[in-house]
Amino acid sequence: MASELKTRLQNDLNAARKDRDKLRTLVISTAISEVRNVEINTKEEIDDDGVMQVVSRGIKQRKDASEQMREADRGELADNEDAQAAVLAEYLPEGMTEDAVRAVVRELIDSGVDQMGALMGQVMPRIRGRFDGKAANRIVREELAG
Repeated sequence: MASELKTRLQNDLNAARKDRDKLRTLVISTAISEVRNVEINTKEEIDDDGVMQVVSRGIKQRKDASEQMREADRGELADNEDAQAAVLAEYLPEGMTEDAVRAVVRELIDSGVDQMGALMGQVMPRIRGRFDGKAANRIVREELAG
């Protein structure tokens, strides 16, 4: 485990097991498994950015599941998904505000990037793990139109 974030996940998993914290044990062990699966598929160790991508994907999946469960009037299951997403969120850097993302987009537009794909290609690496991609896409569209 070369990545600091992977090491932190493993240490937190050990602590959660010791504390008999079922929720944290489940969420962290699942995240570690997903990281290992990515490493097996790519045949190389991933760095902290790769681990953050896996964690971000896990949060997104849990938020989507939570929405679906709320629509199906299954509040207790949705709350469980939200709790799992909150555990994973601890492993991401502090989030960005919409204004901060908008500033990044404007900066790139001012530098001459005026195509949707090229703009998203430059925005996402800067905000990955700190802001939702769908919301960023909306902001890019608004800024290009306005």
